Amino acid sequence: MASALDDDEILNDDFYSLLNVRREATQDELKAAYRRLCMLYHPDKHRDPELKRQAEQLFNLVHEAYEVLRDPQARAIYDIYGKRGLDVEGWEVVERKRTPAEIREEYERLQKEREERRLQQRTNPKGTISVGIDATDLFDQYEEDYEDVGGGVPHVEINKMHISQSIEAPLTTKDTAILSGSLSTHNGNGGGSINLALRRVTSAKGWGEVELGAGDTQGPLLGLKIFRNLTPRFFVTAQCGLQFSSRGVRPGVTTVLARHLDKNTMGYLQWRWGIQSSMNTSIVRDTKSSHFTFAMQLGIPHTFMMMSYQYKFQDDDQTKIKGSVKSGFFGTVVEYGAERKISRHSVLGATVSVGVPQGVSLKIKLNRASQTYFFPIHLTDQILPSAVFYATVGPLVFYLAIQQLIIRPYVRAQKEEDLEKQQESSASNIARKKQEAEAAVLLMQESVRRIIETEESRMGLIILNAWYGKFVTDNSRKHERAKVIDVTVPLQCLVKDSKLILTEATKSGLPGFYDPCVGEEKSLKVLYQFRGVMHQVLSGDSEPLRIPKQSHRIDADT
Repeated sequence: MASALDDDEILNDDFYSLLNVRREATQDELKAAYRRLCMLYHPDKHRDPELKRQAEQLFNLVHEAYEVLRDPQARAIYDIYGKRGLDVEGWEVVERKRTPAEIREEYERLQKEREERRLQQRTNPKGTISVGIDATDLFDQYEEDYEDVGGGVPHVEINKMHISQSIEAPLTTKDTAILSGSLSTHNGNGGGSINLALRRVTSAKGWGEVELGAGDTQGPLLGLKIFRNLTPRFFVTAQCGLQFSSRGVRPGVTTVLARHLDKNTMGYLQWRWGIQSSMNTSIVRDTKSSHFTFAMQLGIPHTFMMMSYQYKFQDDDQTKIKGSVKSGFFGTVVEYGAERKISRHSVLGATVSVGVPQGVSLKIKLNRASQTYFFPIHLTDQILPSAVFYATVGPLVFYLAIQQLIIRPYVRAQKEEDLEKQQESSASNIARKKQEAEAAVLLMQESVRRIIETEESRMGLIILNAWYGKFVTDNSRKHERAKVIDVTVPLQCLVKDSKLILTEATKSGLPGFYDPCVGEEKSLKVLYQFRGVMHQVLSGDSEPLRIPKQSHRIDADT
């Protein structure tokens, strides 16, 4: 069975774009678009043998698009699989008599079967490596400690390390086995543990998990965890465990109640009994641009109040800045930091922690795919302004230097390499599309001449110049070459009753268009005249466009 296509594959021969109709177009809209193109490309309208042959090819493309979209069953298959689904296996998927809704249900059923087979062959490894660094001698060194050493070089050491790894192995769509292990060492003492958990989805509302563990520091562990959706807005998680050690059996119970307060806000209530008993309540609000958390806990030995806020910039690097305050019986800690995406699969973050009595620390975190590398650096046991300054400015300067010298050149080279591969693989198809576009422009000449005469007589819409492709408007990228094609004739051909309407689809599929820069961002720039006044507009590739518009008007002074 054909798999669902990616957007790039579908748009290669986008029937909706070819007919310039919405994806939700009605039968009447399809018929009107088809008739308009038939009048333009019908072979009988051309006497020249070469033009007649080219018109026949384009007419067949338009006819194929219309025949597929006007048939509800064929249209449903095309919407799911694209053209490949029709050419190869489309009609083998369903019986001809089925409705579009039944076709989609059949597709979803087969998709679930494929997903189950895929799950049985896949594991999901996750890992964390934490390396604790003691750098207190940089700020807290005592002069007498170095009298006998000579030179007084500060001593920086790794005093602790933690490594954990887990693997999720889906057995079926309902059953998952999770194997995890960890190793820890601190000032020469260490230990490890290994855990095996079996999770089963009992229904659409919940799942259960049994956990077995063993380690050389805490002894065997037996645990049970249950999750259940009580209502669409309310769920509960319950966890109980038995920890066996030389001091006997220590039971523990944890219950979490959670409720959706609104679309972006969750409220949690947690009760823990056993080891470090406590009551905790928190509110978490997560939106597209921010993340806010407020929590209070009463417990032994940890009682505290915490508030944190994170702002998410809407940029390509997914930059986030955050700050938090935590105060309790242990003291007070203020944290602030930032994180940013540095490559396709990597996120780098740094957090400065200032508190009493623990002093000043710098925490650096690197997420690479499903692996996390964590480096907590303890700078001083006291709150020293110099330590806070260097912990804040040092990582920022280091990041900017690495960004300019290593990360950006690497990412740029990687993008250029991927783009070259994509352009090479699609070169033959682009050549075919270019030939079709040039043929379409030739066939449009007569129709465009008549349209211009009509529009001039009524002081209507005249397309003076139109370009489609990649425009270089950034001064820092002036060394790059613009890659555009002239689409004045195809756009003028789409003008009807002094209006031009382009639907929300890539414009490379329009008659007379082709993609001049595969894989790169494209735009459409149009200079037109309406009622004797000049207008200009720059539109994104997939943005809908309606002209004329008052906002496109060019002032006389300009």
